[in-house]
Amino acid sequence: MILMSPPCQPFTRIGLQGDVSDPRTKSFIYILDILPRQVVPMKQQFLQTPQQMRGAVSAEFTSSNRLDDILIYTNARPLTLHQLQWSQILMQFVREMFHHLNVILDIAFHGQHKTQVILPCSRLERLPKYILLENVKGFETSSARNEFVQTLEACGFKYQEFLLSPTCLGIPNSRLRYFLIAKLHSEPFSFQASDQILTYFPDQESNNSVKYKVPLGLEKDNSSTLAEEENLVPNSGFDCGERQCSPKEAFLFKLETMEEMKRKQNQDNDFSMQVLKDFLEGDSEKMSQYYLPPKSLLRYAFLLDIVKPTCRRSTCFTKGYGHYVEGTGSVLQTAEDVQLESVFKFIETLSEEEKLKKLSTLKLRYFTPREIANLHGFPPEFGFPDKITVKQRYRLLGNSLNVHIVAKLISLLIR
Repeated sequence: MILMSPPCQPFTRIGLQGDVSDPRTKSFIYILDILPRQVVPMKQQFLQTPQQMRGAVSAEFTSSNRLDDILIYTNARPLTLHQLQWSQILMQFVREMFHHLNVILDIAFHGQHKTQVILPCSRLERLPKYILLENVKGFETSSARNEFVQTLEACGFKYQEFLLSPTCLGIPNSRLRYFLIAKLHSEPFSFQASDQILTYFPDQESNNSVKYKVPLGLEKDNSSTLAEEENLVPNSGFDCGERQCSPKEAFLFKLETMEEMKRKQNQDNDFSMQVLKDFLEGDSEKMSQYYLPPKSLLRYAFLLDIVKPTCRRSTCFTKGYGHYVEGTGSVLQTAEDVQLESVFKFIETLSEEEKLKKLSTLKLRYFTPREIANLHGFPPEFGFPDKITVKQRYRLLGNSLNVHIVAKLISLLIR
């Protein structure tokens, strides 16, 4: 089994989108290169002269995306010294052509009537039975994905693609990711595979397909998504500084529009989701280090995605959480009896001292690393070595996966 999560930076929406041209993709392409293909000759050519042999190799190489097995045959007459010289000329030619690839070259003589030139890549001796890949949303439209799928087909795999978030399992955290599972044709899936990208687990479709799907609209257009799933501004992208707000979208308070408020209320009223307090640590003295400092409160108050322990939602936690404020994840309001509207209404008219006083009544803090690990599905016995700083823990968790999602996909693979 191969489990892989290639670097996501070449495919993120807010990055340079270098795709296969990004050097960070090289390790992924290398994995594709070493997977052994099914043994099917690309061409059989009966040649009379060294020039014809050179032309055949050139044409074969330029028509291939990467170096696959190239089989070239001489004429079917008994092998002669002259024919052996042709092979030597050809081998010198291909050595020069493929020298930079460090390709292993070999000549095999099969029978008495033909010469076979074989150029094998240094590949695995056998194919893995199972493959699971994870990456960010955006990978599904990349050239790297297309090359991956072509390689899987050439190697005899069948596969299924997904766009899944922990919310499809009732976990109150948005973390939309691309997944692909693949297994050899000799090992059938336990479900009917589709050529479409699924936004739910196959066994959930018949039970309650609405409950388990990722947020409404995603399945209709895979090229767009809610901003909270894309690690953008925590308020899910409803920033009227970038676009004109219609009268219906006028700010109520804290950059909140009526549409945004309804969306959050609908999420918090979805009883198929667990509440956040099920994932929180108990109050203790160590929690004081996680409260937002005054400077952050004053600067980012209007951009924070604020949730209470009774909420059934939270935005994606990134590796910058705890260090950067904007767009890195939700913060927790521990003063549950305080109403957000009463704090933010007309707050822009106050002095900084008065603003800070009102904002402090919310008692906002970051989620602790342990709480984020809980949302990711890590077991209670999971922990970090004492020498790992809080910042490093946030970075590791921000680059992590949801254990429950991956476990269910592996179960689908081996079932």
